[in-house]
Amino acid sequence: MSKIKEVIVVEGKDDTKQIHKAVDADTYETNGSALSQADLARLKKLQASRGLIVFTDPDFNGERLRKMISTAVPGVKHAFIRRDQGVPEQAHGSLGVEHATPATIRQALAHLYTQTTEPPASPFTIQDLQAAGLTGNPRARVRRERLGAILGIGYGNGKQLAHRLNMFQITPAQFKQALAKIKQEEE
Repeated sequence: MSKIKEVIVVEGKDDTKQIHKAVDADTYETNGSALSQADLARLKKLQASRGLIVFTDPDFNGERLRKMISTAVPGVKHAFIRRDQGVPEQAHGSLGVEHATPATIRQALAHLYTQTTEPPASPFTIQDLQAAGLTGNPRARVRRERLGAILGIGYGNGKQLAHRLNMFQITPAQFKQALAKIKQEEE
């Protein structure tokens, strides 16, 4: 197993244990959804020296953490799992990376996205999403979930999805290819 150069940012100890089952990597645990200024300073230092991969849970708090880190530390990489890949086996557990299989974790780490501050060449708009049936449609939510899974950028509502498509510089060709796959699955 080769070592991952970047430090993987996770939410807790259980996430670290599961990451270590899948890959040889160092992790930084945020210990929940709150980040102090000291945490952000350490993350900036780690990003400068080794690089960071943000790998948070596919839930509200995980997305909140992801946004906080992305805003404070430009250029971080992002790894995503789908909600259904982080479901606990027991009914009383919470959704998270700690429930993902080692294969799922390796796959997520193989498909990283780097956030950029440069504007995309042809930005996606809400109108693009509406034309593609991703908003204003009875099946829009399901289609957005599937699009996020295919592209590996996670789920977002209409406004968030347009932002994510642009932030991760998804090309129109990638977008059309993912939509074609969704249409094929729906038939």
